[in-house]
Amino acid sequence: MLNGRRVLVLAADLFEDLELLYPVYRLREEGVEVTLAGLTPDPVTGKKGHGPVPVDATVDDVDAADFDALVVPGGYAPDKLRRSPAVLSLVEAFNADSKPIAFICHAGWVAISAGIVKGRQATSVDAIRDDMVNAGAHWVDEECVVDGNLISARTPADMGPWMKAFLHALASQ
Repeated sequence: MLNGRRVLVLAADLFEDLELLYPVYRLREEGVEVTLAGLTPDPVTGKKGHGPVPVDATVDDVDAADFDALVVPGGYAPDKLRRSPAVLSLVEAFNADSKPIAFICHAGWVAISAGIVKGRQATSVDAIRDDMVNAGAHWVDEECVVDGNLISARTPADMGPWMKAFLHALASQ
């Protein structure tokens, strides 16, 4: 059990339903306190219709120092999240403190915009492979890639190994 651990999960409309819901439920099963932070205080809805899912806070109201790790789900939400200066500041702060950052699918866009993938090994959905490579990542086609504090995965099919790696990183802190 990971009682006492605190994880921030970023959320925006059109998130990939399983990539947000599975980590939230899985982390809570392990006793982790999960905070869902949105761009606004309004509930968010998944691209496949799950929701509305209430958020606990806005990205402007949370501080990376209050959390042990970060999860960025994919879907179309990352395209909205990466435009938020508050989101990018949070991602940069988690990275500066070498706290685990898990991102999956299109969430690599958030990591790219935060400037944390250059020189790092990572994966993503194939659709943003060129974006990852152009941002300086060493992109590999593997179900889950761990490079230091960065834990990346390609698609919902890879969530098992991705969450296993993330839980291991969280327990190792």
